[in-house]
Amino acid sequence: MDVKHVLQHKPAGVWSTSPRSTVYEALELLAEKNVGALPVLEEGRLVGMFSERDYARKVILRGRSSKEATVGELMSTPVYTVGPNEPIETCMQLMTERHIRHLPVIEGDRVVGMISIGDVGKAIIADQRVVIRDLESYITGAPG
Repeated sequence: MDVKHVLQHKPAGVWSTSPRSTVYEALELLAEKNVGALPVLEEGRLVGMFSERDYARKVILRGRSSKEATVGELMSTPVYTVGPNEPIETCMQLMTERHIRHLPVIEGDRVVGMISIGDVGKAIIADQRVVIRDLESYITGAPG
């Protein structure tokens, strides 16, 4: 299974924020859209990621105010990305090695989607179920 297939089962569109937005504004968007991370775009170009983890580790623990700090001050860089044709196993490997939970999907120079660790886990489980069903059919001689 590839990233494109996973994106087909998600709502269209990508929510994003700006490096000039306050952390508070970004948190409002995270809560409103029920997402855990936002790509940070400047003039349509991906410049960072802002997540709940960034808030917890960089605002609260540093004694900063979410209404005064900007996303650009606290966003995570570099940003690891994948293309729509990447195998989902590549996403799992990248997320595991880099300890990240969200990957922007880039096509050309545009962010066309977001893949979360939950999306990756569901896709891998779905693939395994198909393999198991096919193996059971093969062993029992039943049609798949």
